[in-house]
Amino acid sequence: QVQLVESGGGLVQPGGSLSVSCAASGSSLTPYTMGWYRQAPGKQRELVAQITSGGAANYADSVKGRFTISRDNAKNTVYLHLNSLKPEDTAVYYCNAASPYFSVWGQGTQVTVSS
Repeated sequence: QVQLVESGGGLVQPGGSLSVSCAASGSSLTPYTMGWYRQAPGKQRELVAQITSGGAANYADSVKGRFTISRDNAKNTVYLHLNSLKPEDTAVYYCNAASPYFSVWGQGTQVTVSS
């Protein structure tokens, strides 16, 4: 069973940049669609970005043009690069690995955008 561990969150000023990583163990990520989700206080978890096993990416409208998802199958790691950050991007960011048979979540990493 694949296990996911996120890292790289932190505090950043509005307009700044940050990258978060999701490292997998227990299984290769290669076959899976990988996603980054976020959940702000009092709000539902929402999809931020997703990348298929073939490398096709899609983004929520709210982050399109600012965030970039990528994957390095050799390192068994997925990345989310966050640019031009806004206070409304503040949330816990979760990594997800999905197949037709299961969905696995990491524990999340906090991203706070504040001056």
